[in-house]
Amino acid sequence: MLSLLLNQTLFLLLCAGLLLIARQKYALSRQVLAGLLMGAGLGALFQFFYSPDDPTLQTSLAWINIVGSGYIRLLKLVIMPLVLVSILGAMVRMHNTRSLGKISLYTLGTLLTTTAIAAMIAVFTSVTFGLNASTLLQGAQSEVSSLLPYVGKLEALDPPRLLVSFIPDNIFLDLTGARQTSVIGVVIFAMLIGFVVVSMAREKSPYAKPLIDGICALQDVIMRLVRLIMRLTPWGVMALMTRVVANTSLESLASLGGFMAAIYLAIGLMFLCHGLIVTVLGMNPLRYFGKIWPVLTLAFSSTSSAACLPLNIETQTHSLKVHPAIANFSASIGATAGMNGCAGIYPAMLATMVAVSVGISITPAWVITLCAVILVCSFGLAGVGGGGTFAALMVLSAMGLPLELVGLLIAIEPVVDMGRTALNVSGAILSGVVTNRLITMEDDSRVEGTAQVMSS
Repeated sequence: MLSLLLNQTLFLLLCAGLLLIARQKYALSRQVLAGLLMGAGLGALFQFFYSPDDPTLQTSLAWINIVGSGYIRLLKLVIMPLVLVSILGAMVRMHNTRSLGKISLYTLGTLLTTTAIAAMIAVFTSVTFGLNASTLLQGAQSEVSSLLPYVGKLEALDPPRLLVSFIPDNIFLDLTGARQTSVIGVVIFAMLIGFVVVSMAREKSPYAKPLIDGICALQDVIMRLVRLIMRLTPWGVMALMTRVVANTSLESLASLGGFMAAIYLAIGLMFLCHGLIVTVLGMNPLRYFGKIWPVLTLAFSSTSSAACLPLNIETQTHSLKVHPAIANFSASIGATAGMNGCAGIYPAMLATMVAVSVGISITPAWVITLCAVILVCSFGLAGVGGGGTFAALMVLSAMGLPLELVGLLIAIEPVVDMGRTALNVSGAILSGVVTNRLITMEDDSRVEGTAQVMSS
């Protein structure tokens, strides 16, 4: 009882420390970094003094998890209203439905391109490290039984059914997030309503202005709610990191150290690729990553791309000055499809390791086929829990490769998922930045062309 009280006291003292940091008016990124370090330190301290199944540790983490889980639940509370109202608000302000087609094309194009690059980096890293699935499986108990829920979902989600599931048939059900593709369903519904409202405005309907004013007012309310919840991010990150570090098994990490090093190297190389792209766009990569740091930290600690949606949109619109329509679309789609980490690096690395173990040569033709399969399967991750595992199963099945390795790696799934999710969110933000820059360049070229015609 005394140990439990001491643990809770330590956590409360760290919470008070974060409060003092917040009152000093430091930037959110610094507050989040402080929360991340405090949580990691407290989790390491717990792991040093307690065994993983110690009742005192688990009870302490259960109380601490009230802060972490409560924060995540608040984020999930605003996800669907935010997606619906933000896309609606962006469309009625845009008054140009042609731009929406370009936004969709550029956003999806960027997501798919970066996912393909991530897959190729994963193949290169796996071959360079000499990773072999048979080596990892030697002497290890493959947890194939833990794959059964995912295999059941995989069998039920063939491509025709997946495409049909994008179309919503009950928007109230989708607003609860009950379906695998609920977010995409809400996006489509919001776009349809937006088209109708914009058409009413063009036809000068007397109901158009009150509708637009109401949508804009509701969007303002939701964004204020999002900013209020965002203030709790440092405390949420600290609680989440405490739980993750305290529950991480050092034995499982040590036994799969080579794979862990390889996948985090691939993730790091992909972040460098993101930095190179923003450099080409004329942005300072250090400043860019400094601005998106709070989102990446939340993604790393929460392992949920969907939970990062509110902060993702807020960061794009306010810190990176991305147009609201683009920010909302890229964040929403990037949280459900074309994930650089879960759909690109992870399944590509596993497929390469398994292919080597069964004697398949890693030729350019095989790599191209793998990338094509990965791009198709990346659209099957919408709202599915354990997205990386599900993506790996889809890719391995499509390539005709055995699935046993996925069962073994479920043991280190939480640790791997932290880096994967951060990369997923970075890719979604990048797609918004690229789309915004491309559309801005097109608009600028039109203005210059008009000026030249007028001067001549």
